[in-house]
Amino acid sequence: MLAELSLFLLFLACLSDGVAAQRPYDPRLAGTWTTKSAKVLTGLGFYDPVKDRFNEPSHTGISYSFSIKGFYEEAHYRAMANPTRPNCARGMMQFQHGKYEIATNGSLILTPFGSDGRQLVSNRCEGPNAYYSRYTQEELFERYEVLTDPYSGVERLNLYQFDGTPMHPMYLVSRQPQMLPTETLNPIHTGKGKGKGKRDGSVLERREQEGAGLGVDFESLLNKNASVDMEGDNNQSGMDTLWWVGVFMTAVGGLVLIYK
Repeated sequence: MLAELSLFLLFLACLSDGVAAQRPYDPRLAGTWTTKSAKVLTGLGFYDPVKDRFNEPSHTGISYSFSIKGFYEEAHYRAMANPTRPNCARGMMQFQHGKYEIATNGSLILTPFGSDGRQLVSNRCEGPNAYYSRYTQEELFERYEVLTDPYSGVERLNLYQFDGTPMHPMYLVSRQPQMLPTETLNPIHTGKGKGKGKRDGSVLERREQEGAGLGVDFESLLNKNASVDMEGDNNQSGMDTLWWVGVFMTAVGGLVLIYK
């Protein structure tokens, strides 16, 4: 009997390891983080998916948000120097969101929803218009750290790029992540259907390739029903409940077999 009980406990331990492997999300990451300026924050205040346009912050910075169920969102507003023409610095804004996972070696992997990413690049020396396009880039961070900053007493997130180069530290703004809905907001039409789907996709692609300023209105081409969901995770609650019911039933079945 003792041997059988030991085997059952070993089974439960392996089951727990399997759960951790399937859902490697770190609750310490949950929330919205931003660099020291605190002027760049994820969410509707940075990128509006209905109007398909950026809202320019008052200062450069970076912000990341993570949910406890494996979703993320990022906002970048950067100034890039031009060594050959110092007065022609470029400004760049980027938005992406999607899913994240933590690898067994501790690295952080971000996989964006492919059609939703956006990038705006402007250079006053190249004319009045900025170049606005779709943007998709998977990201790999070699490692990350969540700690309490010894000077401010605020929780700090340190991200290290794929080659170990540290990014600017980010500080916790809100434990509740400020994120757009955690799903594809503006899918690309394949053109297999009739009429409007194909026409809209081709017009959007052409405008992106030609470049456009912030004043260009894409509203007629995109999803007008997008809404802001501060939770960002409700759409998976039913599947989570069903999964845990299955785990419980498996454990009960194991006990019945042991004491039968």
